[in-house]
Amino acid sequence: MVARARKAADYRERPSALPARATAEEDGLAAPDALELEAAASELASTDEEAIECRAAVVAAGQHGQRLDKVLVALAPEFSRSHIQKLVEDGHARVQGEAARVPARRVRAGDAVQLDLVPTEESRAFRPEPAMLASLAIVHEDEHLLVLDKPAGLVVHPAAGHWSGTLLNALLAHHAGAAALPRAGIVHRLDKDTSGLMLVGKTLPAVTALVRDIAARDVQRRYLALAWGDVPASLCIEAPIGRDPRSRLRMAVLPVARGGREARTDVECLARHEGVSALRCRLHTGRTHQIRVHLSCKGWPLVADALYGGRPGLGLARQALHAVRLQLRHPVTRAALSLHAPPPPDFAQAWSQVAGATMTPD
Repeated sequence: MVARARKAADYRERPSALPARATAEEDGLAAPDALELEAAASELASTDEEAIECRAAVVAAGQHGQRLDKVLVALAPEFSRSHIQKLVEDGHARVQGEAARVPARRVRAGDAVQLDLVPTEESRAFRPEPAMLASLAIVHEDEHLLVLDKPAGLVVHPAAGHWSGTLLNALLAHHAGAAALPRAGIVHRLDKDTSGLMLVGKTLPAVTALVRDIAARDVQRRYLALAWGDVPASLCIEAPIGRDPRSRLRMAVLPVARGGREARTDVECLARHEGVSALRCRLHTGRTHQIRVHLSCKGWPLVADALYGGRPGLGLARQALHAVRLQLRHPVTRAALSLHAPPPPDFAQAWSQVAGATMTPD
């Protein structure tokens, strides 16, 4: 017979309190009111150690001599055996009241077994982290819109290897309404090691409008980049981009028939020095790693972009890419906005080595 204690909300199917919406544009729902936002944020913050579910059972005669992990899988069949084994190894299983850390341990009929269903890292990812508030460099904020200057090294969304300490966790701590928005209001992303401007909606109407404006290419995004090689004074790179079939970590230029999606980048070379070009790039589309892929496919990888063949240089420890300017209409008032984020010290120092200290990188 199975006994269950301290039953928690089902964290297996719902890893966060965020609504299950692919994008704001798809459902067109009205913005939730303040009470709904506050309630969602409260629910999001409520998952703690007290919510851990404990399952217990007595080993039946037919289970005598079986492995502990096999008995526990029968106790919690909605989890994979590998996940159960990890819980055992981490000390979350007990036999006869004593911790049992060996999944292959044989149990006896009549043994009392218990398993604490500790939430996975993924299920804990979508929660406020006040400690991350210091990472929010706010360039503009009003009731509907937040514009941030993201530092290099900050991951935008929780994912494998980065289930905490992300920009999303900081946004959930920044304002209560983020808990009720798709992806906490994030409407586009920057790579972990890219610095610069990012747009975040604070209300559902704002998120919806931003998603539509980006899709319609009404948001102008300009970047500064430092690339190896002598890049021409001006060029437009139009080449479809898709997942590299040889490496899931990389993107690549691929024919549309093989999964590539339309992508266009305008490139202007502002200066050259000792085999490095200082570039200003404008995105017309927003494919993953777009500038990095487009430049590397032409033989001009970014400085220090190891993933795409860019060797280190100029003192940089990360890819030489910075989102310097955003131009758009406010998602609610429709007033014109032009926002600028000066490059951080590491990028500015590298830029000056190529373009000189007198050239303002904008």
